[in-house]
Amino acid sequence: MTKSRLRISLLVVVLSFLLQPSIYAQSSSSFDKQKLDAYFNKLVEKDKFMGSVAIASDDSDVYQKTVGYASKKREIQANSNTKYRIGSVTKTFTAAMIFQLIEEGNLSLDTRLADFYPQIPQADSITIEHLLRHQSGLYNFTSSSAYPNWMSEKKSTEELLALFRDSESQFSPGEQISYSNTNYVLLGFVIEDITGRSYAKELQKRIVDPLKLENTYYGGAIDMNNNEAFSFGFSGDSWSKAPETHMSIPGGAGAIVSTPDDLNDFIRALFKGKVVSEKSLDKMTDTKQGMGMGLMKIPFYNTYSYGHNGSIGGFNSSMSYFPTEGVALAVTSNAINYSMNDMLLGILSIYFGKEFEIPSFDQKTITLSKKEMQKYVGDYVSSQLPMDIKVFIDKSTLKAQATGQGAFPLTANSKTGFRFDPAGIKIKFDSLASKKYQQFQLKQGGGTFLFKRNK
Repeated sequence: MTKSRLRISLLVVVLSFLLQPSIYAQSSSSFDKQKLDAYFNKLVEKDKFMGSVAIASDDSDVYQKTVGYASKKREIQANSNTKYRIGSVTKTFTAAMIFQLIEEGNLSLDTRLADFYPQIPQADSITIEHLLRHQSGLYNFTSSSAYPNWMSEKKSTEELLALFRDSESQFSPGEQISYSNTNYVLLGFVIEDITGRSYAKELQKRIVDPLKLENTYYGGAIDMNNNEAFSFGFSGDSWSKAPETHMSIPGGAGAIVSTPDDLNDFIRALFKGKVVSEKSLDKMTDTKQGMGMGLMKIPFYNTYSYGHNGSIGGFNSSMSYFPTEGVALAVTSNAINYSMNDMLLGILSIYFGKEFEIPSFDQKTITLSKKEMQKYVGDYVSSQLPMDIKVFIDKSTLKAQATGQGAFPLTANSKTGFRFDPAGIKIKFDSLASKKYQQFQLKQGGGTFLFKRNK
């Protein structure tokens, strides 16, 4: 997920690499595999990551590494064929199937949502292209504060459509770009309406079978007997099992299960014309503010890749392809206690031979009493971002929560410095007055944003 309006998203961490001096193509045999192995070993040692990664060139598989457990309780180690929920990486598959239907003459980018679901707000003005580009203005239903309360429950198509119908639009279609899972759930429904078959069956017929993707399918309840991984969150000093999203909910926005090898095979095939036509791929990669149709453009030094990131119920994933270099990278994770953006930057820097020092992760952490935590508690606003952040105490943990997002714990480095590693967030409080801090600076993804206490 990504948004044109800057905001923290704990559902997806978007790649945002800064342009740097020239990069050169690395051959599949010359990069420092031992250093990359050492990087992952350090991530495991410091409880930062469990999951799987694969790098591939156009003509060969270059690197594969799997670390951690598919099930901590049963102490089952993950392997290269362990399947992970890939969250919003599903959107690239959905967009590809929509373009296949366009090529078959079943709809067009100008087709109106009202042709399928006239009950949805502004359906007469929302086109298929608006849905693909996140320009519909439809409210992102997973941002609702109530969503965590029912995400584990089965929902029918009718129930989800009623939810979308009753949610107020955020802006007029085409007016701006704002990431919304609602768009791609609806696109999944459109695929089912046109074909008369389930999304799962169309995925199998249109992409999985032709590309021989052995470990990719529409997910269900997590099944250890099928080598599927559970997901975990890090709390205190250990991993605990994360809540399981019911896969009737994310649909075309996030319900696929896969492996890094399969994701690399898919995105290479997409860019080699084996999934959609060149004309359709040009549309998918035609980006506005970095957002295409089912793909995002991701800069790295003086080159770039196209791809998508994903997050769902403790799972995180990334899939990208560098067309100039012919390199694909995919990561699937069921446990991460570190910024996905930083980890991907490390992987790519090592692969492309750029300067990169493996972090020690020996950051100082201090424990605050509840009385000390009261200095930070309050509502904070920013003139730079269209959101507020609430800081509060939950039992014995200091937490922060941005407008429309889930709460996240703050780890104290000092009396004024805090961090949330999974999203690469750093917060620095200052201006203590009347025993309350009056403001803080939030740093994430290369940006620094000032928040002041709302008096």
